Parts: sequence; C-alpha cells; structure tokens
Amino acid sequence: MFFLVYLLLLVKLRSQRSNKVKQKLVKLFGTMLLLVTNIKNKYEHASNMLRKKRERLISKFLNKKDPLFLEHNAGILDDYFRESFEKSEVGPMMGINKNPYAIFALGGYGREEQCIHSDVDLLFLFEKSVPDKTEDLIQEIIYPLWDIGLDVGHATRSIKECVSLSAKDPEVLTSVLDARFICGMSLLYSELMEQIRRKIINKRSDKIINRLVESNLKRHKHFGDSAYLLEPNIKEGQGGLRDYHTMLWVARIKYNIKQPRDLEYYGLLSYDEFKILSEALSFIWDVRNRLHYIAGRRCDQLYFEYQVKLADTLNLRKKNGLQQVETFLEKLHGQMEFVKQQYLMFIGEQTHTKKIQSSKKFNAQTKIYGLEVTRDMLCFISPEAILDSPDLLIKIFEESARLQASLSSEAKRLLKEFIYLIDDDFRNSSFALKSFERILLAPSTTVDVLNDMLSTGFLVQFIPEFKNIVNRIQFDEYHLYPVDRHSLLTVQTIKKFGTPDDKTGDQLCGNLYKELSGKKLLLWAALLHDIGKGEPTGGHSQRGAEIVNDILKKRGFKRSDTETITFLINEHLLLIKTATRRDLNDEGTAITCAGKIKDIERLIMLYLLTVSDSISTGSTAWNDWISVLLRNLFLNALSILKKGELATGEAVEIVEKKKEEILLSASSQQAKQELEQLFNVMSPRYLLYTSARDILEHIELYKSLGNSDSVWKVTRTSDSNTRAVTICAKDRPGLFSKIAGVFTLNSIDILDTQAYTWRNNIALDIFKVKPPLDQIFETERWAKAEDNLKSVLSDELNLTEALKEKMSAYRTFRPRATQRPNRIVVDNESSSFFTIIEVFTYDFPGLLFSITDALFRNGLDVWVSKIATKVDQVIDIFYVRDFDGQKVDSADQVAAIEKAIAEVLPGSA
Repeated sequence: MFFLVYLLLLVKLRSQRSNKVKQKLVKLFGTMLLLVTNIKNKYEHASNMLRKKRERLISKFLNKKDPLFLEHNAGILDDYFRESFEKSEVGPMMGINKNPYAIFALGGYGREEQCIHSDVDLLFLFEKSVPDKTEDLIQEIIYPLWDIGLDVGHATRSIKECVSLSAKDPEVLTSVLDARFICGMSLLYSELMEQIRRKIINKRSDKIINRLVESNLKRHKHFGDSAYLLEPNIKEGQGGLRDYHTMLWVARIKYNIKQPRDLEYYGLLSYDEFKILSEALSFIWDVRNRLHYIAGRRCDQLYFEYQVKLADTLNLRKKNGLQQVETFLEKLHGQMEFVKQQYLMFIGEQTHTKKIQSSKKFNAQTKIYGLEVTRDMLCFISPEAILDSPDLLIKIFEESARLQASLSSEAKRLLKEFIYLIDDDFRNSSFALKSFERILLAPSTTVDVLNDMLSTGFLVQFIPEFKNIVNRIQFDEYHLYPVDRHSLLTVQTIKKFGTPDDKTGDQLCGNLYKELSGKKLLLWAALLHDIGKGEPTGGHSQRGAEIVNDILKKRGFKRSDTETITFLINEHLLLIKTATRRDLNDEGTAITCAGKIKDIERLIMLYLLTVSDSISTGSTAWNDWISVLLRNLFLNALSILKKGELATGEAVEIVEKKKEEILLSASSQQAKQELEQLFNVMSPRYLLYTSARDILEHIELYKSLGNSDSVWKVTRTSDSNTRAVTICAKDRPGLFSKIAGVFTLNSIDILDTQAYTWRNNIALDIFKVKPPLDQIFETERWAKAEDNLKSVLSDELNLTEALKEKMSAYRTFRPRATQRPNRIVVDNESSSFFTIIEVFTYDFPGLLFSITDALFRNGLDVWVSKIATKVDQVIDIFYVRDFDGQKVDSADQVAAIEKAIAEVLPGSA
C-alpha cells in the first residue's frame, strides 16, 4: 500500500510545473518516506528481537535448561503477534468495531507444541467478510517473520467461511479444534467454537470420529508402525505424536475438553496412564526438537544418519553393554510403543460404530467363568474375579486366540494392574504352561495375541528373562526390528507357512510344517531364539541356549524336548551361514551340516526356523537368491540324512549317466568322438555338479570361442531378478579379477560365482549377477561390458586406470552405523581341496575386484566366490588354490595374503 502511494506521489511530482506545488509534494513525499522507513525499522526491530529470543531459548533447551521449551517457544511468538497487533499501522484503518477480527494460533502452535522448525500456523478471523486491507495487515505482521527464516502459514476467513470449510474438510476442522486465541476481539473465539459445535459436531460427531480413525489407519499404513521401523517417523508413524493429537481431537469432539489434562479429569485415562503418557510425549518432543536442530529444518523422519548425533546430544546413560545410540533407540521405541498402545485402547473405547482392528461380527461367547464378550471384545467380569482366580490372567489370552476376539481396553488395564499375581508358582504350574503352549500353537489370525501379551507386560512377567530384549535395538542397517518384536514376528511367520499369508512363495515350508510332529518345540525355539542378545556377551546363540535351558528346566520340560529346543537356538545361524558362505556344489558342505544336525526332524525344524528368522529380519536378510541357496542346502542335507553320504561308486554312476545323455545329442559318430574327447578334459568336479543341459550349453559356447580370448552368454533367470553370465575364456592368471573388474566398471553387482578349469587350458566362469539398472537398454549394456572384457584381455584397456576414478571416492568409506573393524579369516580346515578365505568389510564399488586382484598378486586362483551379508558388513568368501593347484597352508603365505587383502579394504592407510 505504502509502495503504491510512493509511486503515485513520484508520478505527480514529475508532472507538476508549479514550483509551489512541487515543494508541497516534495515535503509530503519526504514525510511518506520517513513514515515507511519508521514502520520498516519498527517491524525489523520486533522480528530481530524475536529471533534473538528464539536463539537464547533454543540454546537453553539444547543444554537441558528449559523443560517447558514448547510452551515458551509458542509464548515468545504470542508476544510478537500481540506487540505487532498493538503497534499496527494498518489495523486501526480496518474498522475493528464495525467488523471485529482476531488472530488465532492453529496446529502445533495452537496446542503450544511449537518445535524448533515447526510451521507457525495462523488464522486471521473476521466476524463478517474479509476486508481488502487484510493483505496489508498480513504483510505488516508476517513478512518480517519470513525474513528471519520462520515458516509462517496463514488463512484469512470469516466465521461463516470457517464453519463451512470445517464441515467439508476434516483437516480444517481439526486445525480449528486446536485453535487458540492470541489477540484481537476475543469474543470471536467463543462465537466460532459455539458455531462449530452447534452446526457440525453436535449433528455428526460419530461420523467425524470414524473419519478421523479411518484417516489414521491410512496414515499408519503409509508411515508404518514405529516399533517395527529402522527409521521411524516420530510424528506421523504409528505411536507417533499424531496418534496423541487424534486422541485430543476425539476427546474435544465427544467431551469438549479444553486442555490435555482433561483426559484424566474426564476419566478417559487413569492417573498413571496420563502420567506415563506425558513422560513419553515429553521424550518424543525432546527428540523431535533435537532432530529439527540437527537437520537444520523441519524433519520428523529419524533417518539413520542423524541417530548417533541425536543420541550424543541426549547423553543417556549406557546400559547392559549397549552403545549410547542403542540405549536411545531402545527408549524411543518403548515410549512410542506406549503411545501406540494408549491410542489403540482409547480409540477402542471411544468408537462404537466401527472397530479399529476388525469389522468382523461374530456371536461367539466364552465359556470361561470370570470372562465375558462385550461389543465383540473380551473382558473380565470384575477385578474381584481375577483375585478369586488368577488363572484368568492367561485364560483371557487363550480365549482371545480361540475366539479371535481382541481384548477390551479395560481388560488390558486390569492385566497391568494385577500382573503381580504372576509369581513363580504361576509360571511353573502345568496349567499355565499348557495354556501358553495352546496360545503358541494357535493359528495366526488378525488378533495378535502374543503382541497383546507383550504390550500388557504379561509375557515379561511370565518369562522374566524376556525383559532384557524388550525394545532392544541393534544399531545397523540389517536388523529392522527390536529384538522382542522380531522374536514375535518369527513365531507368526512360522504359523503362516502353508497359509495364504505365507511369505516364502512356495509350498515347501507349508508342507514341512504341516507334517511336523514337533511344532510346539519349534515355536518355543522361535520365541526365544534371540534371548541371548539381552546380555552383553559375544555369542548370543550359545548364551541364549544356556538361558533357555534354565527356563525349560524350571518348567519341568522333558530332557529330550529341552535338548531339541536348545539345539535349535544354539544352531539357528548354522544353515544361513553355510548357505551364504560356503560352496554348495561341494558335497562336503552338506555332509558337514548333516553330521552336525544328525536327525531329520531337527533338520526340518532348523530349516523352518532359519527361513522364518531371515524373513522376520528384513529384506536384506531374505530375498529370492538367499531362498534358493538355503533350500538347496536343506535338500542336500536331507538327502544325506536319508541315504547317507554320496559314495564314490554312486558319483561315478551319476557322471556316466550324464555322459550318456549328452552323447545322445550327437548327430554323427564324429560328433560323439569330439564329445568324448571333451569329457577327458573336463574336471570330475565339473562333471559331477553341472547338469547335462548346462554342459551341452557350455560345449556350444566353447565351440564358438575359436581364436577369441573370451566369449560369454547372458541368461535371464526364472524370477527375472538375476542373470547368469557364463564366460568361456582362454585361461590365464588373474582372469577372475579381470572379469570382476569389468563388472564393476559397468556397475553390475556380483552375487555368486563358480569357476571351472578344463585340462585344455579353458576357463569356464559362471557369475550370478544383478541385472543392469537400466533394463530398457540391457542388451546394449551387456554388449558394452563384453567389449570391455575383450579389450582388457587383449591389453587394449588398462583396467586399473579405468577403475581408479570410480573407486577413489569410496576407498576411505566408513559406514554410518557401528564402526566394526575389517576382518580376514583364512580357513584350511573346512575343505579338503581348497583354502577358504573370508573377508568381513564394508562394500564399495570395486571391492570384489580389489580383493581378487590382491589374491592374484599372491599367486592364487579363485575357484568359487560367494557374497554374503553380516549385519551392516558384507562378507566375501573365496575358495582358492595356488597356481600349482595346492592349498595355501604355510604361515608365511597366510600372513602375506592377509596383509595384501587388508591393504585394499576400506579404511586402510
């Protein structure tokens, strides 16, 4: 407005010829300019004062000197708006007496939950229509805040418009429910709230609440359950602040509460529930503010990269050998889980027309005296019933599993209140044990009974040793869930084998589980397989088996059952480690596994436990490739346990049958003679473990080699997620590392390799790889990679120089998580014919090339290579022999190999 007046005066001044008029205009112009300058300086002063106050307040908060930071942060904003309103140059010209107006705080600012980088949401509300001068008022008050970096959002509405929009849009309605008067005509606040309640809430409160609940379900689905996420959203995720806000909105709609404390005063929460909820929210807000500060912006996703920094600022006391960041995440998950459970209980009580967990109606009733079904939910008939019969504390869970009925909120409260009745006599009683095992064996349904047992505290009270893994976080990018949640998920995954929810994608696990006689023992092992992680010791499997041995002895388990369960826990990593780190074409691998397991039923149980454990860990631990490896190892070990080790005579018979099958493909006697000559140059290992169809394809590839250095064939696997690249080449030292380098140059990830050398100096290397990222031009990418290999083998391309730029940025790479050291293991015991080298390190482009090049420089040939994952590290495993075909077993050779590999790993000098 002032700028327009300024322009008009300037135009008028230039058009005037009279000096007298010009002098008057110049004087008016000067006065106007002075006025504009004063106003600008006044608001700049006010906004700068606000900025300095915020800086001091934030500093106090970061140093833990202001526990009421949220309210104080909102308060200094209130002061700014009130001062701006009082000193406004535009306000008096808007006729507040004729058209009263006021400024309201909305959203988090309205709730006095103003975090460091939260938006400042405002409503300029007018009794009648919004006047034209409103924009000038907004510029006067809000623009200075933008200049100091605050995100200010505003709406300008009349009361009529505000009520109309609130009736149509739930988001507008919830923002109005959070509204707080700041300055202006206070009667407008009362008028707005009266109309909102009379015209909207009183007419359709149930419908509004149901829409809020439905919206929350969608939000939970989108952002996920914070208790099961590596990087939770502390505002929008399940168990986040938005769940608490929804509780407030529902309570304001139904009971017209004015402040959060009314949740307790109105009897919606007990004293203890409100107290613990307040403590949980206080911690989550503390985390959110520090997250905003570290990120330098509004950020509610607790990204991995911020977690260590945030934990350091909180300076929580370490416990049980945990890292500080793990202590922080354990506490955060615990607090968010409490908010989640409190929300579910609250909504379950306040919504009648629609259940949040299940809309399924049933007429089933419990026959257990002391329990009843009300509104399709299980509850105790009275607190006295529990005191008369403490067995009801476990019976209610068994009935929940049998009837597929959720527990009522009041039942959960009573469970927590009377949990002390579960003492040693209760725990060790045969009745409680049988009841618990019936719950374990119950089919998986939408009602997660084990999770209810955990959230109410029953599971920890019944199995006290479980307490040490509750909310236990492993700070890496491999384990997605806290240990307790992972354990329950492992049980659920097993029970889903063979059902429509089976995540394995085939019927093997379903068929095995269906026929398994020891289901109970398997489920006990699944529930407790990671219980050793609750103690700061090295091997959690062995320690877990010791803990479980004591648990089962107290409960009177048969010795044979105890031995089976503890064996499964002690060896629950055996199959996955073997499948991903050893050569499955080496019969000795399966023989070793079978010899350790010894019993077919134990093998089946261990396989099912391994599959469910991997699936329940996350996508890094389970994919189609790992599934195939694990399945093949299981079937090989099963065959050995059923038939015994593969005898030499049987091996010869298998090879002869393959030869006969291949010879049938010959079109002439000469062709047969050529095939027989090739058989003589093929290694026994190659003939034994390669299928007749693949041998035929390899022979055709060999024939196409001619005078070339190499030729290859790329095959798409059945699941389309991987490719098999078969390379036939004239053998030479370092061939394997050159191929690996070419794949790195073309950004192709290697999953697994097999290397065979024929006696005519022909190398046959088979690589399982991920396809190129740009699959539209996949053919062109493969052609380019093949050309690169030919150039490398003909010495036209210097591979080391070509890779230098690509690899240099990653040579000093360190992970974001725990700084585990590199580790190199040289094993001469596990294989009769090869030295096995395991390299534990952090991945970077060119890692496989760097290691295999180091092996080549030490005079070693790579025959088998496998890539596995251990927490946030990778493990590269190599079966090697020297150029003379011998194992590497001298101490000097081993030391030289370890030194050469160490020099090329990330973090080396």
